[in-house]
Amino acid sequence: MGCTNCSTSGLPKGCKSNGSCGTGSCDKLTVFDWLGNMQQPNNKSFEYIEVRFKNGRKEFFKNEKDVSVYLNDVIAVEASPGHDIGRVSLTGELVRLQMKQKSINLAKAEVKKIYRKANQRDIDIWHKAREKETETMIRSRVLAGNLALKMKISDVEYQGDGNKAIFYYTADERVDFRELIRVLAGEFKVRVEMRQIGARQEAGRVGGIGSCGRELCCSTWLTDFRSVNTAAARYQQLALNPQKLAGQCGKLKCCLNYELDTYVEALKEFPDTNLVLKTKKGEAVYQKMDIFKGFVWYAYRENYSDWIMIPVEKANEILAKNKKGELPDGLEEYVISVEKEPSFESVIEQESITRFDTKNKGKNKKKRNTNAKKRRRNPNKPQNDAKKS
Repeated sequence: MGCTNCSTSGLPKGCKSNGSCGTGSCDKLTVFDWLGNMQQPNNKSFEYIEVRFKNGRKEFFKNEKDVSVYLNDVIAVEASPGHDIGRVSLTGELVRLQMKQKSINLAKAEVKKIYRKANQRDIDIWHKAREKETETMIRSRVLAGNLALKMKISDVEYQGDGNKAIFYYTADERVDFRELIRVLAGEFKVRVEMRQIGARQEAGRVGGIGSCGRELCCSTWLTDFRSVNTAAARYQQLALNPQKLAGQCGKLKCCLNYELDTYVEALKEFPDTNLVLKTKKGEAVYQKMDIFKGFVWYAYRENYSDWIMIPVEKANEILAKNKKGELPDGLEEYVISVEKEPSFESVIEQESITRFDTKNKGKNKKKRNTNAKKRRRNPNKPQNDAKKS
């Protein structure tokens, strides 16, 4: 049994309602309506609502007929053509803020409308259409391969009435899929719409486990994809290794931006790495820094192999003296003693790998060899004379 709210196959782990919960706890991109109890002065709620479809796709619809809908209600909405089935994800004043954030002009925008609450027949047709999505995706990939098209169909979404299917695909270059549309329409007897998505959108729709061990952010809670560049890794002193910095989509990880502002704020206290510390002993060049502990390493030009660690405050103090024309004696006078961190040794490493072996194994082997030689010399002599009664 699959979850009826999200697009996962099989029973969701930890779901206590057998995959048919109405709380939205296992849904993708759920939103807490913190303005749910707020009412208009004329006691009339906002006439637009937000509806969620497969894989977190959300759209806004107008409630012209003033249908009484609540969170997670299954409703039938206007589509092109026919109707679609979705779940109510947001109502009330929070929808107004969401539409404002997405720059939707209510006076000019053509917003589709709500038809009714979905009846049992609508829900049965909707479930039958969703059950065909995986089989349709696999078959469509075969058909695209037969036409030698350089594209990858990553997901298929059927409309609620089963008369239309959206094929999501990724491609590195322009693809002429006019012949593919005719083949798909004849194969599945539905109206076909091809929609190209990026590598990040594909990872969000397919889902997976990241290198951190948790579900991908783009498939659980991340709603927008901000640009990520290698400067974010440089600010955080990370090694520019594409294999470690790239996510499952092949692009730079979105989480590189999460702590970037904190690193940028902390780096304001550190001196410019291009500046040289001038002392009477010589000029010292920057080597590396520790943002968390607040230390900077410098080395004299005459001896690059000997690094000297000083606090960032002392480095700024030396630069301030250099601006005034003062030269300190050397960096050694600014070094502070740092307590050595306790070393923790493994218990397994302390023990020998042969600690469970018998210690007298060699003696017993030597004794057995001696007894065997005695038996060969005197075969008629009884053994173990000491034990004879």
